[in-house]
Formats: sequence, C-alpha cells, structure tokens
Amino acid sequence: MKSLTTNYYETGSIILFGIGFTMLLLHNNIIKKIIGMNIMDTAIFLFFIGKGYVHGKDAPIIREGAVGYIDPVPSALMLTGIVVAVSVTAFLLGLTVRLYKAYGTVELDEIMKMRGD
Repeated sequence: MKSLTTNYYETGSIILFGIGFTMLLLHNNIIKKIIGMNIMDTAIFLFFIGKGYVHGKDAPIIREGAVGYIDPVPSALMLTGIVVAVSVTAFLLGLTVRLYKAYGTVELDEIMKMRGD
C-alpha cells in the first residue's frame, strides 16, 4: 500500500485506465466509447512519462556541471503516441458522423437491430 501512495503518477494512471476501460466496456454509445479510449490513452501516456522521469536529474540539454540526464526517448515516444491518438480519434469521430447519417443514432444496440445482426 505504501508504494501506491508514493507513486502518484502510476496510481493515477492505473485509476484513469480503469475508468476508461470501464467506459469502453459498459456503454453502448459510440461517443462515450471514444471518450473512454481517449482516457485510456491519456493514462498510458501519464504512466510512461512518469516512469521516464528520474528525480534529481536534469533535462537532456548540454550544460556545465550537469551530473546526469533524463532519457529523452520515452518523452519522444509519447509525443508520437499523442499524435497517433489524436489522428485515430479524428478518424473514429468521422466514422461516427457517417454512422449517424446512415442510421440516425449512435447507440450500438439500435444500429445492430437495424442491420438485422
């Protein structure tokens, strides 16, 4: 229990991931599923950035007297992940608009009934 209270970033990311996963599983509304997926993405970004930071180290900028540096690779990977997440969200929202125009609803149960599946 002590490690949960001292590792704030990891604890917060686990809670956020659980909230997003619950939204993804329990809701039939497509918009709410997309929001849940975005919360899960944010939790993963927070977790990796929290793990990549080392307390007491400096940013990877060359300076005199710097003892150690933080590895910039996790931050760079998370920036790439954020760009991909935004692109996937835009694509999913575009598909949701097309589904709404075709079926008149964004509820998955109603769409499945209309399709006859």
